[in-house]
Amino acid sequence: MFNKIKSIALSGLFIAIGFTGFAQVAPTTTAPAAPNGWHLLDKGKDGFYGISVNKAYVELLKGMKSKPVTVAVIDSGVDTLHEDLTQVLWRNLKEKPGNGKDDDKNGYADDIYGWNFLGGKDGRSVGKDTEEAQRLYKKLKSQPSVAPKDTALFSKLKAKYEVPAAANRAKLKDFQESLEGIKWADSLLHTGLKKDTIKGSDLETFVTQDPQIENARKGLLSIMKGNNMLDIPIDQFRDEFGEYVGTLKNSVDAVDSPLINYRADIVKDNYSDFSDRFYGNKDVMSKFAFHGTHVSGIIGAKRDNGKGIDGVADNVKIMMVRAVPDGDEHDKDIALAIRYAVDNGAKIISMSFGKGYSPEKQWVDDAIRYAEKKNVLLVHAAGNDSKNIDVEDNFPNPKYLSDGKRASNMITVGASGDPSNGGLTAKFSNYGKTMVDVFAPGVKIYSTIPGGNTYGNANGTSMAAPVVSGIAALILEHYPNLKPAQIIDILVKSCYKPTETVNKPGTEEKIAFTELCRSGGIVNAYEALKLAATYK
Repeated sequence: MFNKIKSIALSGLFIAIGFTGFAQVAPTTTAPAAPNGWHLLDKGKDGFYGISVNKAYVELLKGMKSKPVTVAVIDSGVDTLHEDLTQVLWRNLKEKPGNGKDDDKNGYADDIYGWNFLGGKDGRSVGKDTEEAQRLYKKLKSQPSVAPKDTALFSKLKAKYEVPAAANRAKLKDFQESLEGIKWADSLLHTGLKKDTIKGSDLETFVTQDPQIENARKGLLSIMKGNNMLDIPIDQFRDEFGEYVGTLKNSVDAVDSPLINYRADIVKDNYSDFSDRFYGNKDVMSKFAFHGTHVSGIIGAKRDNGKGIDGVADNVKIMMVRAVPDGDEHDKDIALAIRYAVDNGAKIISMSFGKGYSPEKQWVDDAIRYAEKKNVLLVHAAGNDSKNIDVEDNFPNPKYLSDGKRASNMITVGASGDPSNGGLTAKFSNYGKTMVDVFAPGVKIYSTIPGGNTYGNANGTSMAAPVVSGIAALILEHYPNLKPAQIIDILVKSCYKPTETVNKPGTEEKIAFTELCRSGGIVNAYEALKLAATYK
């Protein structure tokens, strides 16, 4: 789901454009000075507002034995070949790889690393999808008359799509032209630099006498610098901008064109029948794995191996459950992904996705209750709309539809930063004194990215949630008898609580951190482990 747009004005090669990343990833807005891996550091020792986990390994955990913890990641997929992840991936030892049989009789054949609920029996996978709001708008618009209970919803959706339609059409035309310029520049620069992988930062030092290539260099450098994305390859920038243009086109098509049901064409289940659950395929890697690979590395990339990065937790098995497309996820896929993770041994489920509408929320609620009964912790990203989710809906959430009670096993995470990269609050983060439990680092988080054992930064509550998942896993490694409610209590009570005022996300208004989340603070692994030792 694309949430925020950062626009910058350019002349020459590119017109004014802006874009964001995948799912709950938001754009960096300032040039950060924090080092790669700053989120692992300690304020007192290292000078950065990280989670003090490196300090915990040295001072609290040295010499202590731990038990492995399976962490499910419900996301876009994972690079199963990445050098920093291969040793930490969950493997279904009851399944024989490649024989096409469901050896363990769990309903999912060859689910070695997890399962892909966005897959078809023919091996294809859903990539892009529509917004849930768009799906609801088209459904209601197609009805001869709107039921009284849906009148307010339909009015809201009409305002969302029909009112800005003209402006979006004009913007789409400009952005499509910009995308063609970016593709042209990408092609020229690969020819000029004669390198397979070119990062935005390479454009700062590249010298050419060819005026066309120089024009391409200057234009692409300007826009990547303006969006603070110099540390990623230019072809990745091209692809992500293309994804944003596709999302903008979806918003225009929501009014102008028939709804495309991307999922139905590939998955071919009976969506309205929840008992039709054994669909999908084994391909958890897919070609859409950037987001899930980055999230997985934050949680548990192999520590102390001299490669790339260190994950937060050092004894985890990452189970990938693919259920999040480039667009809004479907409630049925999420509900079944949660159940799959629980049934196959996950003790923590990391969920870096979200949306503003949930038509089948009851299915998701039932899955959350199922996880609650099985003592499985759910960690959910709060979202990147700079909004107060106490008053504006964000799903999934821990509030049960049937009785209004709150799930005891679900923690919701906002994104924090550091003064060196924009302040203690990430300007894109959602917040809520009731619905958000804690904040965690989510700005310029360095982690694994797919293809060629590479690494890069990403930003968003999508990155903050796996930081919390990693801390929770680290606690369970050493204190395996703790229940989800106890772990949440530990994480909330052990937070670092800033005394200074901070920017309310999306504004320059100064407020107390206690107004942003239930804990009033930022998670701290060192303090959480100390507190966990006192629980029974």
